[in-house]
Amino acid sequence: MGGVHGVCYGMNGDNLPSQSEVVQLYKSNGIGAMRIYSPDQQALDALRGSGVAVIIDVGGSGAVANLANNPSAAADWVRDNVQAYWPNVIIRYIAVGNELGPGDMGTILPAMQNVYDALVSAGLSNSIKVSTAVKMDVITNSFPPSHGVFRPDLQRFMVPIAQFLANTMSPLLVNVYPYFAYRDNPRAIPLNYATFQPGTTVRDNDSGLTYTNLFNAMVDAVYAALEKAGAPGVRVVVSESGWPSAGGFAANVENARNHNQGVIDNVKNGTPKRPGVIETYVFAMFNENQKPGDETERNFGLFYPDKTPVYPITFPPN
Repeated sequence: MGGVHGVCYGMNGDNLPSQSEVVQLYKSNGIGAMRIYSPDQQALDALRGSGVAVIIDVGGSGAVANLANNPSAAADWVRDNVQAYWPNVIIRYIAVGNELGPGDMGTILPAMQNVYDALVSAGLSNSIKVSTAVKMDVITNSFPPSHGVFRPDLQRFMVPIAQFLANTMSPLLVNVYPYFAYRDNPRAIPLNYATFQPGTTVRDNDSGLTYTNLFNAMVDAVYAALEKAGAPGVRVVVSESGWPSAGGFAANVENARNHNQGVIDNVKNGTPKRPGVIETYVFAMFNENQKPGDETERNFGLFYPDKTPVYPITFPPN
């Protein structure tokens, strides 16, 4: 069935190993799940029979808009990228959009509905769930966590999405980055709290829950927002979380290792509000030399392109 410890496999590099080598690297490190950002045929072929589960993104905003406008395109997408591989590839979720901005968010729900309908027609809607991956900035009032709520200007998108997820028993995929919160507000957030190190305890006086790391506080703010949206049963899957090892403020091997090992070890505990397993995908498998943006963006990898580790990391047995 794949594992609850995943790693995101980004491909924005001109020096990365072949897809089949990458799948072997996942297996040899005990990484039970993968996220890919488009339905890459070579990656999906390499996943056949591997036992590594996968989240497949549909692609960028243009791909989402096409699926939203065209039910037959969704049926074709499911035929070509799901039915062609299932069940030899353990497809767990289809991510309809990754961190889409407000101008594109209106396409998410119609696209999700069309993909869901195509999965129903294929008899796969119980096995494979449809969701979307959002940034933490869809939440406001995230401190204390119990005050978390979907941003007023995005509620017209996020509340119906949350209710669709509740109705289809699907999780919300959330990209949770204590790194960016710490980088943007280092005076207010202790580094140890952001990197799963001991020494800071934060109490939410309204819920009575206590937090020893920022990651769990961020996830519980999402749970609070889902409750306020009338979707208390929707599970959060952390579809990305990571910390850069070089290239900018607080970006070093020690912080990256502490954070990412902390994220991995936290999977089995869940959060104070939702104890239990929290399925989590670390970003990312490799340092990607063609990723745009700040220098840190090219230094989120657990591995160098030559498959040597950037720092030691341990994935427990799933």
